[in-house]
Amino acid sequence: MNFNVNKNTAQKLLISIGIGTLLFMISYDFGMFWDNVLFASKMGNQIYNNGFFDWTMPNEFDPGHPPFLGVVLAFFWKIFGHSLWVSHLAMLPFMIGAIYQLQRFIAYFVSNNTMILLGLLLVVADPTLSASFVLVNPETIIIFFFFLAVNGILYQEKKWQFIGLYFLSIITFRSMMLFAGLFLFEILNNYFFNKKNLQKILHIKFISFYFLAALPGIVFVLWRLATKGWLQTYPESPWADLWHLPSITQFLKNIAILIHRYLDFGRVFIFIFLILGLFYFRKKIVLNKHFKQLLLLSICAVFFVVIAVLFSTNAFGHRYFIVSYISFILLAFIVLKEIKKYKKPLYVLLFIGLITGNLWVYPERTSQGWDASLAHAPYHSLRKEAIHSLDTMNIDISEVASFFPNYNKIDEIDLNGNQKSFTKFTNNSNYVFYSNVYNLSDKDYELLNNNYLEIKRFKSLNIIVSILKKRAVSN
Repeated sequence: MNFNVNKNTAQKLLISIGIGTLLFMISYDFGMFWDNVLFASKMGNQIYNNGFFDWTMPNEFDPGHPPFLGVVLAFFWKIFGHSLWVSHLAMLPFMIGAIYQLQRFIAYFVSNNTMILLGLLLVVADPTLSASFVLVNPETIIIFFFFLAVNGILYQEKKWQFIGLYFLSIITFRSMMLFAGLFLFEILNNYFFNKKNLQKILHIKFISFYFLAALPGIVFVLWRLATKGWLQTYPESPWADLWHLPSITQFLKNIAILIHRYLDFGRVFIFIFLILGLFYFRKKIVLNKHFKQLLLLSICAVFFVVIAVLFSTNAFGHRYFIVSYISFILLAFIVLKEIKKYKKPLYVLLFIGLITGNLWVYPERTSQGWDASLAHAPYHSLRKEAIHSLDTMNIDISEVASFFPNYNKIDEIDLNGNQKSFTKFTNNSNYVFYSNVYNLSDKDYELLNNNYLEIKRFKSLNIIVSILKKRAVSN
């Protein structure tokens, strides 16, 4: 990739800036959500207060990951001020960059400009990708550097590949696994499609290239082990119970969850279409080099992530596999190109299938990945409205219980300076702040139903926020 701005490059930049700016305008007041209260707000505040080069986190909330997102946010906060909209502004360059790299990625497989745009719209319609673009989170940064590196491999642009890999090695432990996945992909891509033998592929220059790109991650891991003696958990860690080898039953459950992650939020239609397309056009598709390259990338990119989640007891989210979803969606788009009849209506159906995936809301007692689709979007304004209602009713927030991710300081979610905090629900508080996005346990639902009455409800689309009051004890 060079910086000669030709017509196609300018068009891609304008599209990227347009989509990125639109998403920023829609979401600039969305509060920190899910585990990004930790990765963005808490870790960012630590860097902001202690300096850019002090990456040591307090043990009580240290997840072990590099505080890369926190450094980015602290940098923007120092320049523009410590506020929520600035946090979203910090994501904007990475969002624009990610959309630009996605266009280049699609352009490798599709030559027509109109088809590139249609492919981009189908990819961005994925609920988990679009949800990442409206939240302050590491995923947007990971997506940008991942596809910068992928495009470096595909277009043989070593400089940009190195930069992409270099930053992938230091964003999160998951981005490090994606780094390893790209190492595997480049080896197999050279072996199968460039017809190189392994001896020619795994030469000293190739190994040195990846070693140098991995140095930030290697240095971070060694520093962690030297200073703390552990990477992600220690005996008193809040996450200590989550990282164990699974039983056979749990392993099979992990496989089922993994399949569900891929099919959830409308992606089931993509995979149904892919299976039917392979059945009817298998000869034409199997001979297509681009199809095989995309399939290889879809698998290799997340190979080490999949191994990690299958062989642990830790819960894993939809967003872990975003880069693979993108590749599979583009795979479906390439199959669609090979169809002579009904191409347009099939595209519309796939697009609608993904867009309406944002409306998928499971029954209240069934947990779902609220940070993995736009279904959560109304929650942010409803939450603020309910907090304002608590103030008008003269109910002190410190006396109100709530659930993950809301039992934090208001400032850690809204960055508004309000240091009041909800307490974690224990069934002892007189008031409870509840939303269906909190994924409660069955036990907590029973306690709420038996011991609390709803005194105020706020609802928009499929999202509910309620204020509950403890029932009076009868004599």
